[in-house]
Amino acid sequence: MIRCDSMRLVEDIRRRTRAITGPALGITLAGYFAYHLFVGDRGVLAWIHLTQELSDAKATLAALESEKQTLDRRVGLLQPEHIDPDMLDERARAALNLAGPNEIVIPLAPAPAR
Repeated sequence: MIRCDSMRLVEDIRRRTRAITGPALGITLAGYFAYHLFVGDRGVLAWIHLTQELSDAKATLAALESEKQTLDRRVGLLQPEHIDPDMLDERARAALNLAGPNEIVIPLAPAPAR
């Protein structure tokens, strides 16, 4: 009789194990994919980080393009076809570090941006 009860117990354990294995495996697999959906290399958190980097890069690009336009305008004033005499004088004095015989040069620090 003990043998019969133990066999029923073993069969009952096997039957329950088979019934639990599928859902447990499915839940584990779903948990794995859910974790990587948020934390993985191509997950939601990575997407948010890349979006922030993209907006920072666009802001940097806009600032650099503005600076480039400013420099292009200044270079345009130094073109041989239409040289601005004041700009030429300013750049020559700055490049050569020269002043007139009766001039005093006082270098100033750039004004802080407001």
